[in-house]
Amino acid sequence: MRLPVVGRHTNVACRPPTERPHANLVELCVREVSMKLLIVEGNPRDLIADGCPAYAKNFEATLSAIDSSLEFTVVEPFDAPLNDDDMDAIRGVVFTGSSVEAAMDAPECAPQREAMELVFRHGLPSWGSCAGLQLAATVLGGKIGASPKGVEVGLARELVLTETGQGHAMMAGRPTHDFAVPCIHRDEVQRLPSGAALLAHNDHCPVQAFAYETGNVDFWGTQYHPELTPRVIATGLRRLGGAEDLGQLLESAEHDEASAAALGGRRAALAMPERATELANWLGHVRDQCF
Repeated sequence: MRLPVVGRHTNVACRPPTERPHANLVELCVREVSMKLLIVEGNPRDLIADGCPAYAKNFEATLSAIDSSLEFTVVEPFDAPLNDDDMDAIRGVVFTGSSVEAAMDAPECAPQREAMELVFRHGLPSWGSCAGLQLAATVLGGKIGASPKGVEVGLARELVLTETGQGHAMMAGRPTHDFAVPCIHRDEVQRLPSGAALLAHNDHCPVQAFAYETGNVDFWGTQYHPELTPRVIATGLRRLGGAEDLGQLLESAEHDEASAAALGGRRAALAMPERATELANWLGHVRDQCF
């Protein structure tokens, strides 16, 4: 899919790094020039008022832990449409997950789709987690639907990189197989958009990560949630009336190796910085575009 270009944003003050940060999260440096990101909140205000997460706050916390110089602007398309003026000085855009009942291809989610179409027209590097990934698949011509295997919740386990994923910058630092990241989702990408690159999958979900880098669209995303702690997943699980024993394991997984192992993961992999590997790589990618 090719969208008309409004104009790719550049900043002559941003310089290409002398060394790409993707392979080493610990040494991801804070550049002397701050960078502003736009976060597109996936939950409407009424859901947040009813106790659903403001997912933008989770992204702010995780991205700031990677790079404390970042600046953020949050927009809420369900409550106010995104417009071209919102793109001023923005270097990258994040589409969060969502707690809305409707799928991202439903009429009710048109405001989110319109926001993503506008971002793609501007040619900005963009990221999507969970519903954000499904949103991109929909906008770019793929197909989404409810997983025939039901809800995947807790950790996306035994993740496997495709051959393309093993060579893609988004996955630098990940093992080729058998890693786990927090997740909670009902829907999934069931057919990739033409031109998309499948990067990761597991037995539950055929599309756990993909990139679309065609024409003026620069999108990376995951079905799982590298921005969320296991504790946040536990809160969401309890809100949905999920199993308390699973919730307790998620509550302690970042600090207790036995709990992490019972979930199918490793304690260190569920904590920063390893949990957010893909997001650190994406920030490096955004920086690389900013000169």
